[in-house]
Amino acid sequence: MKRIVLLVATAVLSLTAWADEVVFQCNAPAQVIVGKPFQLTYSVNQRARDLQAPPFDGFDLLAGPYSSQSSSTSFINGKRTSSFTLTYTYTLMAQREGSFTIPPASVVVNHNSVSSNGVRITVLPADEQAQPASTGGRQSSDDSRPQQQASGSNINSENIFVRTIVSRTQVCEQEALLLTYKLYFAGVDVTQLTNNTKLPEFKGFLKQDLEQGEIQTQLEHYNGRNYNTAVLYQTVLYPQHSGDIRIEPANFEAVIRVQTRAQVRSIFDDFFGSYTNVTRALTAPAATIHVQPLPAGKPAGFSGAVGQFTMTPSISQTELKANDAVTLKLVIRGNGNMKLIKTPAVDWPEGFEEYDPKVTNDFKTTVNGVSGTKTIEYLVIPRAGGDYTIPPVQFSWFDTDERKYKTLASPEYTIHVQRAAGEENQGQVTNYVGKEAIKQLGTDIRYIYTGPLQAHTARPVLPGNSMWILLLLYLVPALIAALLFIIFRKQIRENADLARVRYKRANKVAQKRLRLAKKLMQEHQDAAFYEEIERAALSYLGDRLAIPTADLSKQNIEGMLRDKGVTEELINEVTDLLSTAEFARYAPTSGQTPDTLYQRTVTLIDKLEDQRI
Repeated sequence: MKRIVLLVATAVLSLTAWADEVVFQCNAPAQVIVGKPFQLTYSVNQRARDLQAPPFDGFDLLAGPYSSQSSSTSFINGKRTSSFTLTYTYTLMAQREGSFTIPPASVVVNHNSVSSNGVRITVLPADEQAQPASTGGRQSSDDSRPQQQASGSNINSENIFVRTIVSRTQVCEQEALLLTYKLYFAGVDVTQLTNNTKLPEFKGFLKQDLEQGEIQTQLEHYNGRNYNTAVLYQTVLYPQHSGDIRIEPANFEAVIRVQTRAQVRSIFDDFFGSYTNVTRALTAPAATIHVQPLPAGKPAGFSGAVGQFTMTPSISQTELKANDAVTLKLVIRGNGNMKLIKTPAVDWPEGFEEYDPKVTNDFKTTVNGVSGTKTIEYLVIPRAGGDYTIPPVQFSWFDTDERKYKTLASPEYTIHVQRAAGEENQGQVTNYVGKEAIKQLGTDIRYIYTGPLQAHTARPVLPGNSMWILLLLYLVPALIAALLFIIFRKQIRENADLARVRYKRANKVAQKRLRLAKKLMQEHQDAAFYEEIERAALSYLGDRLAIPTADLSKQNIEGMLRDKGVTEELINEVTDLLSTAEFARYAPTSGQTPDTLYQRTVTLIDKLEDQRI
């Protein structure tokens, strides 16, 4: 019985192993250095045999293959899980610089041949300053990175620094450019970056940050030396005006592990070494972008779109009944300043009831800029029958590849609208139904009275002071109508003054944003909270000071506040709050708690309200 149970268990385990998917992978560094050994490994999750490695063209085979295997078994909640890994290791060394592809290898698993993936390896040249190692020297056979020295004397601007890298230094207005801050280090051991990061304000640019995941390092050959590099920050910038725009320096701070020079007190200190962490301030240099104005000859429908775009128009139907809806749809695709694209205007025929267009944005920010689609849906309702023509809808932009303006237009659509039930047969009805349907209030037919008539003595319609009453009956409505006319006319004039409308609604809009920020703070959504706090302060100042959104910067805000006689102390509070809110978006753990920042914003807006700026 025991033998039968053992055989059944062995069969079940074998079937389970066969049922598992075979995974055969090749792993190697993405970058290596000429003359430095590195390891390439093949791993398979099941027992295998007959490894057939490809030719390693461009590389010297120093050792291998060495095989090793590992297995593990665990029981979790009564469920048994097991794993097995067989690894083959080769030690290689690149012969020359360039880019090389190592083809797949193959092994036999359960009488079946299984192939691995291929790998691509970039070989970098050796350091120009590097000296050949002595015969008695010792180096790791699997480390292709620059050797990490643990000496405090090696911490200098040649061994660790941050570069400011811009994709282009000459662009036109609204043309995207990529800004990258990249860390370079060699001969030092960087353990982490602190939160003491100070980025420039990017005055004169509209920026769109790229999402930064976990920081990863890779090799790069720069100025004759191989460095470990890491991207610290990336953003896409759109210049808002022409001329030379300066990007101020950025400040970072790194923690470096160095070996101490203290006296060795035991054999263990001498064997393991003694290390400490030091902080190093790093400054990324400034950069200047030369921005050219857009050329003359802008099309009539040009609204500032810059990039490469296409437009796909469509219409829901061309034959319909009166009071039925029709939708004109425009899909704009491309890459550029898509967030600034304005909704094209449509010249609808008379008798069409228009609704606000529905705009749907699907954007993605990459190193090449903002790309995606902008979908615009125009909903209209024709209220009368007839044949109508919708003229072409034009979309114009400046093509950054061909350096010229381009215009796309939708087709000219002809719509046939059938008359609604009850519409007059002759002539086109110009008085059409509005958004609300007409209700029947009652019947308007009365029968004629045919009985005997009785005469009555005529009495005065009004008493003795009838003239005064009659005068009041006409005069009071006239006075009310005149008063309403004056009030409405004043409101129309005020609403026409957009700057005054923004000024009056500034506090109301700011309070609405503050309520949303408080809700986000209570929900512990810190990133969204800091962004909303910054929007509340900027929108309030922009509305109060009548500053256009494109020109909304701390420098312009300071100048306008001084012109309005605001004290320097209050101006400093404003600039400090804006800098703190902007910095907190990128370094939430900078020491400024959400509650403190919220209270500061509320207090500052109250002070500005008291100043009546």
